[in-house]
Amino acid sequence: MTLDGKVALVTGAGRNVGAAIALRLAREGAKVAVVDLDRERAGLTVKAIGEEVPGAAAAFVCDVSERAAVERLVTEVVERLGGIDILVNNVAVTDRGATVLDLAEEEWDRVLKVTLTSVFLVTKYAGRQMVAQGRGGAVVNIGSTSGYRARPNALAYPAAKAAVINVTRSMAAQLAPHGIRVNSVTPNKVGSPVGRDEEPPDRPRKGNMLGRGGRPDDIAAAVFFLASQDAGFITSTDLVVDGGVLNGVMD
Repeated sequence: MTLDGKVALVTGAGRNVGAAIALRLAREGAKVAVVDLDRERAGLTVKAIGEEVPGAAAAFVCDVSERAAVERLVTEVVERLGGIDILVNNVAVTDRGATVLDLAEEEWDRVLKVTLTSVFLVTKYAGRQMVAQGRGGAVVNIGSTSGYRARPNALAYPAAKAAVINVTRSMAAQLAPHGIRVNSVTPNKVGSPVGRDEEPPDRPRKGNMLGRGGRPDDIAAAVFFLASQDAGFITSTDLVVDGGVLNGVMD
């Protein structure tokens, strides 16, 4: 268990990729703060982890787009689990269907606040805790191939994810003197769509070099690597886990 003795905080851990990340980190020995706005979903993830690694996870309900809530969250995680060594900023929401001509300003603000501002806030306050502990740490932000490519059916989400990828680099430069590494993982179409529980039956499952759909465990494995000491000399890097979509061969 290479994360034995570490405490990990994972946002948006009540479903899909976030739940898979939380489970993988617990399997590797970490205590995991399962953070979600939905209490029931957070509890289900904790239950699933407990069936494999009893006592390894605890649920925390928090709106990570709000400063005061994030400050309380960090305090509660430290009190219950003993610190923070690993942070995974996974939570996101997306806009769908509207264009720049008709996307509501309120929807633009909501998507950026949840998907981007949460990364700033949670890293700020968890990062302060890591600095105070004096033992370094690892931050992994979840990007998206939408942050690299145009989306005809979304605007705020691609903007937010592009910013997540680049803010990761600045965070890495700023936190490196404290021994804190900051990286990102960029998936493409993994599990259920962002903000949905079930995958629609007509959703394409291929279109990449490897000929299969991405799985939440694929992303969890990449996050575990970047959080571990096997990646101890890696920071300010975006690890693309997309089956080759971004570099795909054009027909």
